[in-house]
Amino acid sequence: MINKNKDGMRYPSIDKLLSKIDSKYKLVYAASKVAHIIETEKLSVDGSQCVKSIGIALEEILNGRVNIDFES
Repeated sequence: MINKNKDGMRYPSIDKLLSKIDSKYKLVYAASKVAHIIETEKLSVDGSQCVKSIGIALEEILNGRVNIDFES
């Protein structure tokens, strides 16, 4: 059984996340959109260590399960 992360925003690491998305502002925007989809669609993400939808969204971004294209 996987232990759920209840420590807040220590996981996933911001440094690792910024290797996926190059801006903190873009990262916040993307994570909020993914978290909104998770909540509204009541999606269950298997293997997630985080409890809250924003943490799950950040995990999904870090694991490359979400493709995000930003316009310039």
